[in-house]
Amino acid sequence: MAHSIGPMEFVRAAWLGLRRESSSILHAMGLASLMQSGSNAQGTLDYALDDPYQPDGAQGDAICDGRFSLAGDQLIARDGTDIWDMLTPSRAFAEQLHEHGWLRDVIAAPAHDGKTEARRLVDTWIERHGRWNSFVWSAPVMSSRILNWLRSGEDLLGETGEPDDAILRRRSLLVRQARHLLKTLPLAEDGRVRLRATIAVTATGLCLPRQANLQRAGLAALASEVARQILPDGGHVSRAPQATTEALIDLQGLVDIAEMANIPVPTEISRAINRLRPMVRFFQMADGGLAGFHGGGEFDKAAVEGTLTRADEPIKPFGFAPHSGYHRTEAGGATVLFDVGDAPRGALSTEAHASALAIEFCTPGGRLVVNCGWHDAQTSDWREAVRATAAHSTLVLGEVSSSKILSGGWKRDLLGARLVAPAGQVSARRNEGEMGIWLEGSQEGYRERYGLSHRRRIFLAADGGDLRGEDALFRPVTDGPPEDIEVRWPFAIRFHLHPSVKASLSRDNMSALLVQPNGDGWRFRTDGGPIALERSVYLAAGAPPQRATQIVIHGDAEPFGAGDRPPNRVRWAFQRLGRIGGAVGGIE
Repeated sequence: MAHSIGPMEFVRAAWLGLRRESSSILHAMGLASLMQSGSNAQGTLDYALDDPYQPDGAQGDAICDGRFSLAGDQLIARDGTDIWDMLTPSRAFAEQLHEHGWLRDVIAAPAHDGKTEARRLVDTWIERHGRWNSFVWSAPVMSSRILNWLRSGEDLLGETGEPDDAILRRRSLLVRQARHLLKTLPLAEDGRVRLRATIAVTATGLCLPRQANLQRAGLAALASEVARQILPDGGHVSRAPQATTEALIDLQGLVDIAEMANIPVPTEISRAINRLRPMVRFFQMADGGLAGFHGGGEFDKAAVEGTLTRADEPIKPFGFAPHSGYHRTEAGGATVLFDVGDAPRGALSTEAHASALAIEFCTPGGRLVVNCGWHDAQTSDWREAVRATAAHSTLVLGEVSSSKILSGGWKRDLLGARLVAPAGQVSARRNEGEMGIWLEGSQEGYRERYGLSHRRRIFLAADGGDLRGEDALFRPVTDGPPEDIEVRWPFAIRFHLHPSVKASLSRDNMSALLVQPNGDGWRFRTDGGPIALERSVYLAAGAPPQRATQIVIHGDAEPFGAGDRPPNRVRWAFQRLGRIGGAVGGIE
């Protein structure tokens, strides 16, 4: 049932925190002198990492003018003030500022000499932070910064016509950062951060001359991490589509460099890429973006497609990812993604969502049913809210989430915002036939508190024009009768609609008309009404948050039964009507 935090988890977290603090103190005392020697970065830049992400020239021009817009906030450097001397509005802003992901935007700035400005910003950053700072030199920030420098290639690290000492200073600091990252890999946060850190170390060793030690150590550490973090079905252990895609992009770029340098890579890395590629395709929706589960959003569509199209052989589609915990079904241009897996546990759950049995539904007209999702361009104020079950297209019982997020206090300070009560024992089944495909999942995240389990069944017709579902709340027979048979538990079944979808209720509030931007119409029906149209928000496409609508079916569940009849069973359907044009009026 509910996963509780054992004493050893606190002990391990406290010990890791102590090691990190000790490392920080030691480096603060001695790193400055250490960094003045031992970094051999002479010679030209051997290779640069390919950058698949699309630059934003307008954003680059704004940065050249001193306006930094990051993590939903803005910081303006006026009257010659250096951005590195200013207080940042949030921790998330500071992280993105020091990760230097904006370099590609500045280099592409159409109205400025972006390359010169990018080098100036990096050089002034080196003056302020090139020695030691526990935040700036932390694993998540530094590993991203290293990869962003390497992706800037010749524009930042090559022979640019500048004084040799400026170029050498950047290359030397790049090597020093990679060496520090290598030494502190065991202290890096588990999951995405540690994987990216090993990639950053390895990429530095491959791209810069005479870094054989970094190459060997990085490749060995990376082989171990991918074997541990990339699941047999190709998903990342975080269960996040975006983390899976980022892993593929980072690893593919690294292997490309290794092939050009004629350096063999461990088979674990090649095997991981071969598994990752079909999994990324699995997560891709019809519009080219990713499904919004477990801390990610639509992502950079061009980067996704560009990485997938590089495959030497066609990617073979599949419908069930048993280790990652997702069903996918397609028919008639429609796609359904169904979350039927347990949320990650422990340190891997700090960005996970309480999204058990949530769906996303994309049609030929675009995304129809979504989750609220997440994007790093949003302000951190939204982060906690969109992890809750209510931010997903699934059933919510008793107005609480199926997986509880650790609340504030010393426990959260020590362990992070992890999930402490994952929706346990999620199960799934699939049945394919000529008429369509049946999917089924169940989860017990509410069983301990309410004595009820949640089961969801979904059917997508062969022509893609009929998506039917059934949500049921049932008491397992093994639990015996409930103590109070008179109690009723309120529930809500939520379907968050994409912001582009216009919705209107029928007169009897038992159905709704949904119209997509291309004029395609869909009718939503249910036998569990009346239904309501309530406000929602969509964050998966980037800042600012977009206003949206959600269809909500409210009900009161009995504490017993098999979930085979109302009120504990609710049926619903999305059925295609054809072209409606601009009609958004009521349904007769």
